[in-house]
Amino acid sequence: MSTATAVPQELSNRGRIKAILAASAGNLIEWYDFYIYAFTALYFSSQFFPKGDDPLIALMQTSAIFAVGFIARPIGGWFFGRYSDRYGRRAGMVLAILLMGGGSLFIAALPTYEQVGVLAPLLLLIGRVAQGFSTGGEYGAVATYMSEIA
Repeated sequence: MSTATAVPQELSNRGRIKAILAASAGNLIEWYDFYIYAFTALYFSSQFFPKGDDPLIALMQTSAIFAVGFIARPIGGWFFGRYSDRYGRRAGMVLAILLMGGGSLFIAALPTYEQVGVLAPLLLLIGRVAQGFSTGGEYGAVATYMSEIA
């Protein structure tokens, strides 16, 4: 079993600024994708849940799926912490950002409740778990990475 070891290297001020901007951009992308769900839930909740008498029920179900993303964050933090210790902070950040992008693309391409029935909210749940899992991992990796290069 091989593990990647970090070799300390001195960064120039320009290198530090570049690394901070790159890490911050990744963090911005993570949280943008995470919160865009919350801001648009009002508009798409009726697309993923059955149309009933009260649209509030669909919004509450959409919010419950949003909450599951927050529940997945500590699990992602644990997984990506171990992954980053083994393969490096950069590898952990890249994997987390790719997972977030994949989860966002997955949610964007989901069929509606009218098209696939109960499968629509289940698929939405899978996409949100992926987003929450990756946010938990990316946030910790960025904080550690930026403190290491400081």
